[in-house]
Amino acid sequence: MPILTWQLWLARDIIEDNPLPWQKPQTRDNLTPGRVAQSFSGLLAMIGTPAKPPKTRGKSPGWEKGKKRNKRPHYPTVKKTVTRPPKSQKKGCFNFSMNILVLFLAFLTS
Repeated sequence: MPILTWQLWLARDIIEDNPLPWQKPQTRDNLTPGRVAQSFSGLLAMIGTPAKPPKTRGKSPGWEKGKKRNKRPHYPTVKKTVTRPPKSQKKGCFNFSMNILVLFLAFLTS
């Protein structure tokens, strides 16, 4: 933080005030560190960057002519299901229906 403050204090003489529409203009002697930081981007644009511009690489060669393209393998979908045993009739229900049938046949024959 102290290095940043010193950098802004030293750049105060180089930077021109660039106030926002609602700010009052200030003289170079009265520039605050915040106002210097606000106008610092203009100084950086003037100085430039030490980085080299990116190299153009051109268009990639793409797929070779005549090369066979294989489709990707398809695998079956794995589904997790709950395996339940098949439903069976209740013993009481089957016996009850048989008893009714026997009684009905006995009624008819009598």
